[in-house]
Amino acid sequence: MPTIRVEFFEGRTDDQKRAYAKALTDTTVDVLGCSPTAVDVIFYDIKKTDWATGGVLHSDR
Repeated sequence: MPTIRVEFFEGRTDDQKRAYAKALTDTTVDVLGCSPTAVDVIFYDIKKTDWATGGVLHSDR
């Protein structure tokens, strides 16, 4: 079963997550030929204070 982990900054709406989960699932089914019920999408909402790039917190950018 494919499990897709999505990490992004918090603030996406439930409707955005629903649409993205559907798009990811549909594409996975098309490419891998699996059943939609076999695809899991897990969203991780990350605070900008918990993510740094190049040694700088995104909250400081």
